Amino acid sequence: MLYKPNYKDDVLTSEITPETDYINRRQFIRGSTKVAMAGLCMRHQLVLAEASSTDSQVQQSPLLFSKATSQHRSNEKHTPFKDASSYNNFYEFGTDKTDPKRYANAMTISPWSVRIAGEVKKPGDYFLEDILKPHALEERIYRLRCVEAWSMVIPWVGFPLADLLKRFSPTSKAKYVAFETLSRPSEMRGQRSRFGTIDWPYVEGLRIDEAMHPLTILAVGMYGKSLPNQNGAPLRLIVPWKYGFKSIKSITSISLTEQQPPTSWNKTAANEYGFYSNVNPEVSHPRWSQATERRLPNSLFKPNRIATLPFNGYADQVASLYAGMDLKRYF
Repeated sequence: MLYKPNYKDDVLTSEITPETDYINRRQFIRGSTKVAMAGLCMRHQLVLAEASSTDSQVQQSPLLFSKATSQHRSNEKHTPFKDASSYNNFYEFGTDKTDPKRYANAMTISPWSVRIAGEVKKPGDYFLEDILKPHALEERIYRLRCVEAWSMVIPWVGFPLADLLKRFSPTSKAKYVAFETLSRPSEMRGQRSRFGTIDWPYVEGLRIDEAMHPLTILAVGMYGKSLPNQNGAPLRLIVPWKYGFKSIKSITSISLTEQQPPTSWNKTAANEYGFYSNVNPEVSHPRWSQATERRLPNSLFKPNRIATLPFNGYADQVASLYAGMDLKRYF
C-alpha cells in the first residue's frame, strides 16, 4: 500500500545563486516536507503546478536547504544552469543531447512513488512525500564526469542515500543496492524507439558500502530549485566519483539484494561499461582516452580541456572502498 503523510501548504523559498533561466515544465512535485537540521526546524515544499496550455515557460519551485560542509563544496566555477539543464544524456527521451530538454516535459512526475524492496525489514511502496519527510536537504557541489569525456560542476540539493536505507532496516544479506528508472513508453519517446540498444527499464546498482558512503546522495534539486524533468525529476542518484551513467534518474524502485544486480550499460556492452565504472584516467574506454575531459561549457576556440582525476577528484574519500582491487579488471 502507499503511505501518505499530512502536510501543510505554506512555502518557504531560498536561492543559492542568482538564476534567471526558466525551463519548459508542466508539472512540479506536490507536497511539503518537514525537516530538521542542526537543531533548526525547517520546511521545504515541492510544488505541483499545472501550466496552462499557453504557458511554455514556468519557473522551478525553490527548495529550502542547509549549506553543506566544506568537504562537499567546490571552489571550481559552476557550470551555468542553462548548460546543465540542456546538455544531457537521458536516453528515455532520445539519444541527442538536446532531446531530454525537448521531450522530457511529457513525463508526469506527480503523483510519484518509490518501491523499497528486497533485503529490508520494512518493504513497501511509498509516496515521494514519505520518502522525503524525515530528511534535511543540503547543497552538495559535485563534479559530474561523463564516460564520454565531458564534465560539469553542479550544485545539487539532496540528502545522503545511507540515511534513507537505514530507515528501512537492511538485513544482513543486503550486499548491493539496485535501482530502477520509470518505464512509461507513452511519455518517454526513447522507450518506444525501434532502434534503441537499452532493455528498458533502465537499471543500475551499487555495492552496499558505496551506497552507504557519505558522498552518495539522492537529489531532488539543483541550483537551489527542484530538479528539471530532463535532469531526472523528481528523484535521482548522485555518485560523484563514478561516471555519470551510474547516477540513475527518475527512480521508481530501490531494492537491496544479496547478489550483484544487472546494470543497463553493462548488459549492453560489458567490455565498455563495467559494473563499478569509477572515474579512472588510466583505464581508457575502448574507443577513446579517459585521461582528459572537456569541462562544459566549451567551444572550438575555447576547448576547456582539463586532466581527469582518479575517482573524479574524490580519491581521498573513496579510494579505501577498493583497497586491494585490480581497478583495471574491475573497471
